[in-house]
Amino acid sequence: MKLTVNGTTYEVDVEEDMPLLWVLRDELGLTGPKYGCGIAQCGSCTVHVNGMAVRSCVYPASAVSGEVTTIEGLGTPASRHAVQDAWIEHQVAQCGYCQSGQIMQAAALLSEIAEPTDEQINDAMAGNLCRCGTYPRIHAAIKTASVKLRGV
Repeated sequence: MKLTVNGTTYEVDVEEDMPLLWVLRDELGLTGPKYGCGIAQCGSCTVHVNGMAVRSCVYPASAVSGEVTTIEGLGTPASRHAVQDAWIEHQVAQCGYCQSGQIMQAAALLSEIAEPTDEQINDAMAGNLCRCGTYPRIHAAIKTASVKLRGV
């Protein structure tokens, strides 16, 4: 099957029901998306498929139609996404394990809702778990990224 990931098209020889997470990590070497729970409950594996946040641990690679974006493709050190800049500014990461999924979920939220309310942020991020408990910093970073993206 062919997959377009972070702007590059790949041909992979995998079972159709293989989760996208394992294709990304094991076949393409993209280790940004993490394995956390394997049942779409923690959000560590969150990537974008056509701009929508999906849990790649349960999303079959064969279901992908369109572009997949991982944390590796969201921004670069020279040109980071506003959410990545806000994460650094608010020093969100502690252990860091969940952060790529958190960032991808936040970026998807902000692409859909430019100026989310506190409730919308809480709802959108509810499925992304952080064992370190950096939720207040995550929330603040999303607010900051919203402002940056709107150019306010």
